[in-house]
Amino acid sequence: MAGGIRDTDDLADNHEINVTPFIDVMLVLLIIFMVAAPLATVDVNVDLPVSNATQAERPEQPVYVTVRPDLTLALGNDDIAPGGLAAALEAATGGDREQRIFLRADAAVAYGDLMGVMNGLRDAGYLKIALVGLDAVQAAPEAAAPVPAEGGAP
Repeated sequence: MAGGIRDTDDLADNHEINVTPFIDVMLVLLIIFMVAAPLATVDVNVDLPVSNATQAERPEQPVYVTVRPDLTLALGNDDIAPGGLAAALEAATGGDREQRIFLRADAAVAYGDLMGVMNGLRDAGYLKIALVGLDAVQAAPEAAAPVPAEGGAP
């Protein structure tokens, strides 16, 4: 009978999975992440306070001014000499005073000292200042730490 159904199968079943393309893709992704990971980190260590505000859109090349606990300033990863904030910002922004400056300070920095840095930014002509803090989600493990009772030994 022509065109009938045959019970015999000429092709044997292949129960092996070809993982070579999967491994190739994984290796390419590994290389990409190995190259991109160091670029996403910041070298200035700061203990940022927690913020629960919604995140705003961040520019491609943000300008970070960091206030360390000892009140020294850094622009990006570079230290700023005392009194050199205006000149350093002028060089970093190319004189664009409309560019947003991201100000981050260690949690140990007093409010008055932070306001002094903000006044220095305003005096330099940079009025668009954004304060940087940790997300509440990132800081949750720290908030879960037990607090010792008053009057008792820790």
